[in-house]
Amino acid sequence: MAQPPGLFEVVGNKIRVKHYSIRTEKAYIYWIESYLQFYSLQHPRQLNAEQIEAYLTHLAVNRKVSASTQNQALSALLFLYEEVLEIELPYLDGVTRAKRSTRVPVVFTPGEAASVIQKLLPPDPYSKLAIMPSLSE
Repeated sequence: MAQPPGLFEVVGNKIRVKHYSIRTEKAYIYWIESYLQFYSLQHPRQLNAEQIEAYLTHLAVNRKVSASTQNQALSALLFLYEEVLEIELPYLDGVTRAKRSTRVPVVFTPGEAASVIQKLLPPDPYSKLAIMPSLSE
């Protein structure tokens, strides 16, 4: 008699049935494996929402992952529980969320922009400066 498929085989099959990308499959399997290793390879049916919250908080606080990385791990665990194990989870509101980085746009002054554009333009072949060797070289 054939053995039933393992957890990761079932996860991969469910992901393929839903036509997720191979990169999503690899990422989800990575996060599910990381989650199970965090809990010493206990079966996920033995773990509950509090353990999921603790793991996601660990990612943000101890491993200092980005917000998008933490969201990817959350999506993988939600997929595991809801799609594979068919266990409805309560809303996970006890998670310490990773902070989104604030990006400050780089803005040039008009003079800096003109200088950059000037350096990108080809030299004027009829200019006296184009004929003379550069003093800065």
